[in-house]
Amino acid sequence: MFLRADQAMGHVIPLRTTHPKHIDESGFKSGEKPDAEKSFGELFLKAFNDVNDLQVNTNKMSETMITDPESVNVHDVMISIAEANLSLSMTKAIVDRALRAYREIVSTR
Repeated sequence: MFLRADQAMGHVIPLRTTHPKHIDESGFKSGEKPDAEKSFGELFLKAFNDVNDLQVNTNKMSETMITDPESVNVHDVMISIAEANLSLSMTKAIVDRALRAYREIVSTR
């Protein structure tokens, strides 16, 4: 049995966005507005570009760490490496699942 929105009872606590990277009530990051014109493929390309940007940023920080160690904090380099690693792992998992779903759809014909 499911409840409808008008059947739900309790206290409503309004939440505020306090950081620009937080997601607001519309489901988008603060300052980011939904674009109805974006296609599924464009969203994937943007996500892949973001992953690529993390990888490039990590490479630049690592090179800077080697050439000018005093200008970069070791912790920042390690954090960027971890972020890039995690984003690449998640991207690989999503692509693998999408391919698996496609193969399953093709094989059910």
